[in-house]
Amino acid sequence: MGDRTQPRGVLCVVSGPSGSGKTTICRAVSEQGEAVYAISATTRAPRGTEENGKDYFFFTREEFESRVKSEAFLEYAEVHGNYYGTLKSEVLGHLEAGTDVLMDIDVQGAAQVRACQDPAIRESLVDVFVLPPSMDELKARLSGRGTETEEQKALRLGNATEEMAHWPEYGYTIVSRTREEDLEAFLHILKAERQRSHRLVLPPESGLPVLKKHPFKP
Repeated sequence: MGDRTQPRGVLCVVSGPSGSGKTTICRAVSEQGEAVYAISATTRAPRGTEENGKDYFFFTREEFESRVKSEAFLEYAEVHGNYYGTLKSEVLGHLEAGTDVLMDIDVQGAAQVRACQDPAIRESLVDVFVLPPSMDELKARLSGRGTETEEQKALRLGNATEEMAHWPEYGYTIVSRTREEDLEAFLHILKAERQRSHRLVLPPESGLPVLKKHPFKP
């Protein structure tokens, strides 16, 4: 995770419709030790074998709204009748330690993160959108889950077109293919972003010229 010349971690925001493969990518990157997967908080009920604190932080609606009032979230939104959000504590500490962080969030949440004026967020932010190869493939992936009712699947498909219209707002877009190809494409992005000039801090003993003006500071 990171590098001794990279003092702050990369914050990689990943979006895409349900079934696009974005969560699979994030989990694979996390399992390889390339980044920490920021666990989202939600008010929806757990599905299958999902565990609190591992898959999501499961809050009641009252608990979630209390944290909103205390400004504990970096981003949050209400989607399909439930709240989803990312706790600041799940992100900022890792970034300061030089650890890369993944956020699997929707387009509303991504817009909130982009609008954040915190220099630590602005300096670290990279955003990636994952598109399914086709609507037919998206339908097949959702049907294969077996965790949603027909009504829930219809709701997600109905919102997919609107959600996918936001892909041009992202710095990178991956059109999903196989899991292996998606992961390879994502890792290329992450590793390239680590080499951005504004993230590089050269040790004094190198004798090399330093960055004179930081792009995120006046």
